[in-house]
Amino acid sequence: MTALANRYDIVFLFDVTRGNPNGDPDAGNLPRIDPETSHGLVSDVSLKRKIRNYTEIAKGDQPGYRIYVQEGAILNEKHREAYRAVRADDDKVSKEKKLNPKDDDEARKLTGFMCENFFDVRAFGAVMSTGINAGQVRGPVQVAFATSVERILPLEISITRMAATSEKEKEDRTKGGEGDERIENRTMGRKHIVPYGLYRAHIFVNAKLAERTGFSQEDFDHLTASLSNMFEHDRSAARGEMASRRGVAFKHASALGSAHAHALFERVQVRRKIGEDLYELGSESLSNYPPARSFSDYEVSIDRDGLPEGIEIIELF
Repeated sequence: MTALANRYDIVFLFDVTRGNPNGDPDAGNLPRIDPETSHGLVSDVSLKRKIRNYTEIAKGDQPGYRIYVQEGAILNEKHREAYRAVRADDDKVSKEKKLNPKDDDEARKLTGFMCENFFDVRAFGAVMSTGINAGQVRGPVQVAFATSVERILPLEISITRMAATSEKEKEDRTKGGEGDERIENRTMGRKHIVPYGLYRAHIFVNAKLAERTGFSQEDFDHLTASLSNMFEHDRSAARGEMASRRGVAFKHASALGSAHAHALFERVQVRRKIGEDLYELGSESLSNYPPARSFSDYEVSIDRDGLPEGIEIIELF
């Protein structure tokens, strides 16, 4: 496949309803939040995980779309696959605990094998120098942290469990009299949710780095399909209802690009909608109205006036 020839900058909007889009393990799994602004955060790692998961579902065993970073995977054994391919006649490759490329040419072949076979290495890059050294790859697709367009207020919901894990626990939890008078102390727990939040992420696709990893137009099409569909296959009670809402790509006429990304991103504007009126986010007037509780409470617009030469706007979904 031919490497991607055009640079792309993407605005990705998604929302969550009564769920936790990205819990922070250092904060009791509370939804991530910027403490200074109270805006919600979703990490780049979380978004890339969902792209990887969708790729596994959508592509299966299709050549070139295996996933490098998988749950429970032993990364060094995947590096060993590259050595087996490059050193096909060397029986020691299957036994050695440490392996390093013999020269620059072999190093290129090893990283080339990893890029060719693993979609996430080809897209996001990887550090593959852990013990069995397959090199380092800087990927063309870079995902920034997503931020909620308005402040969020995470809620802590108490939950209970009726069942016991053992006979002893059941006895310890049951107190009081007999029959209907017995009172059972149920196991208590907590669940954290965001009632509603609309999040915005920026994604950069560097065509010059795509030349190094072999990231192609077909790979880009799969990336955009992943952004559109990944939440449909990632349902859980903890994450509530998450949905991909809008994807807007700015396609550059060349690999180096025709305009600054930040200037293009500013053309995608999100405003609060109250009846027929529109309000800038953060406006004092919004304090008189209830908080947003659905995507229909917003309007997304794209400023197409005076678009820089060499820039094409593509609405992905």
